[in-house]
Amino acid sequence: MTAGAGRVVLPVTEEPVAQRVGDGEVPRYEIPGWRERWGIVAGITGRGEAGGRGFDLGLWTDAPVGEVMTRWRLFRRSEPDLGATVLGTQVHGAHVVWYERLPGGWLQVDGVDGHGTSAAGVRLCVTVADCVPVYLAAPGHGGIALLHAGWRGTATGILERGLGLLTRQLRCEAWDVVMHCGVGICGACYEVGAEVMSGCGAPVEGPGPYHLDLRERLAVQGAALGIGEISTSTWCSAHDRAGFYSHRASGGADGRMVAYVGMT
Repeated sequence: MTAGAGRVVLPVTEEPVAQRVGDGEVPRYEIPGWRERWGIVAGITGRGEAGGRGFDLGLWTDAPVGEVMTRWRLFRRSEPDLGATVLGTQVHGAHVVWYERLPGGWLQVDGVDGHGTSAAGVRLCVTVADCVPVYLAAPGHGGIALLHAGWRGTATGILERGLGLLTRQLRCEAWDVVMHCGVGICGACYEVGAEVMSGCGAPVEGPGPYHLDLRERLAVQGAALGIGEISTSTWCSAHDRAGFYSHRASGGADGRMVAYVGMT
C-alpha cells in the first residue's frame, strides 16, 4: 500500500516470543525491531499452551481472583525495567490521556482507551480480543502512545487524537512517528453492517454481507495524517485463535490479551 508524499505502508509479521519469567511462562509476541532499534518494548500477550482459558488477563471475568492476579503478577514481572503499569477501563471511545513520570505500581483509570507518556519505566497497556492495539512511537523525541481501536474508536478518531496528543507533548511532527497495528481480527473474519463500514470510511458496495479490515482502515488514516512509518501484523485473533483470544469467534466467551509498550 503506497501512501501520499512518497511514504510506503509496509506489512510486517510479528514473530512469537515465549519468555519464561519467575516460576511461570508469559506467552508474548513482540513487534520486530522496536527493542533493538529504539529500546522500546512493545508487544502483546497470547493464549499460551497451558490449556483451559490459558493466559487470560481479563479483569472482568468469573475466574478466581487469585488466578487472574497471579497471571498479572507474572506479566508485570516479565519486564523488570518497566516498574509502573497503566491500564484503562475501556469504553470503545476516543479519550487518550498523557502521563508524566509515575512511581512504581499499577494505575487503573476509568473511561480511557488510549495512553501516552515520555517517561521511561512506564508500561502502557490496553486489553484486546479482536480490537486493534495501535502502537505509536516518536523514537527521536522520546515518547510513546498505545490506543485501543475497535470500530467505534476508529470511527470517532482515536488515532487522530492519540497522534495529536503525542506530537503536541513532544513538539514533533507526524512524520517523526512510527505506527504499528497489532494483533486483531482480520477483514475476512469481521462481518459488519453497512453503518460500521461507512462509520470507518470504508466503501459500501452491494447488499452485503460486508467485511471490514480495521487494520487497513487505521493504516489509511495514519497515512492521511502523515505518519512517517506504518506497519501491520498479519496475525488474526479469530482464525489464529489457537494462540490468541477472540470475542467474535468465541461468541463472547473468550479471555483477553494485553497489548503493552514502554521505554526502558
